[in-house]
Amino acid sequence: MPNTSPAVSILIISYNTREMTLACIESVFEQTREHSFEVIVLDNRSQDGSAEAIRARFPQVRVHASMDNLGFAGGNNAAAAMARGKRLLLLNPDTVILDGAIDRLLEFADATAEAQVWGGRAVFPDGTINASCWNDMTLWSSICRGFGLTWLFPESKCLNPESIHKWDDLSEEREVDIVVGCFLMIDMALWERLGGFDPTFYMYGDEVDLCLRARKLGARPRITPKATIIHYGGGSEPSSEDKLVKVLKGRATVIREHWKPSAAVLGRWMLVATAGIRAAGSRLLRPPERKGAGRDSRNDVWSAVFRRRNEWRDGWKQVNSDEG
Repeated sequence: MPNTSPAVSILIISYNTREMTLACIESVFEQTREHSFEVIVLDNRSQDGSAEAIRARFPQVRVHASMDNLGFAGGNNAAAAMARGKRLLLLNPDTVILDGAIDRLLEFADATAEAQVWGGRAVFPDGTINASCWNDMTLWSSICRGFGLTWLFPESKCLNPESIHKWDDLSEEREVDIVVGCFLMIDMALWERLGGFDPTFYMYGDEVDLCLRARKLGARPRITPKATIIHYGGGSEPSSEDKLVKVLKGRATVIREHWKPSAAVLGRWMLVATAGIRAAGSRLLRPPERKGAGRDSRNDVWSAVFRRRNEWRDGWKQVNSDEG
């Protein structure tokens, strides 16, 4: 009997992003012509009729409407359990596929099979680079963030060491530490060995943890500029303040789960210092534009985030893997 499994299972986790999700799916079908695929959408209890709209316009898409908001990690774990593809592609709903990006990414994966994790190039709607990969978070990078050096010198490889896209145009394929979860392809076999995302990471930090664990199993994540998407950023997050709280919560969880205890103490302190320095700085200087920050981005957001530090500095609450 011939193998009928698709080359890739495309997983989209939606949450109150109906129009963006519809546009994303439409771009997938328009731009993916050379490889077989399936699209699985897990809707995280949206209140905007997302699931119904997707079923009506794309009956070929498998839609699962969750009764609970499982977050990004839990949603992808649930969607992956339904997948039949050789590979998984995690795709944010606030993205648009350009120039056959999924076909190009599959070609790249076939040519660099040893990587086991792959990503492409993300841009904002105006064509400027959005983050599609990162270097590892380290104590040094946390110190640079804490003292505002990454903000003051964003194009410095030394003082902004995590943000590859700020000091490199990503014009060539390369090995990277972290592939961003908005457009991340992974071998199904590796995903299963890893047990998917750690459910502790409700959202943000999940792909960092995934790539760290994948590399320990021999993966060598790579990206290619030949696979390009638009990533709007902040599509499902109505509040820039809430988004930053969740981002810092994710970073705190990575520190807690992957750093040595002594470094973790300093790392969490530097996260708090980051928020405090940004809060003070925003009162004196107009902060740079933060694309993808959230729908209500405002100048005093860091002050609000700093006031909420007790909420995020210890990270996401640990859960057992069987709790999902």
